[in-house]
Amino acid sequence: MSALVATAHKIARTVYYMLKHRAQYCDIGAVAYEQKQQARELNYLKKKAAKLGFTLVQQEPAPIMTPM
Repeated sequence: MSALVATAHKIARTVYYMLKHRAQYCDIGAVAYEQKQQARELNYLKKKAAKLGFTLVQQEPAPIMTPM
């Protein structure tokens, strides 16, 4: 129930801001949203790893092998 109230509050604040500042809604698109979500998740994982005494190291993905 609290998630529903929090979502309604977020929508109300967004609409209020748009009306007050006469701002138009600008959809960032699915690709940009996914990039932001990935960045948030990576930041969370880095903090979690540091809290547990680890460090994350970025690694290049392995090449995909195709059957011949």
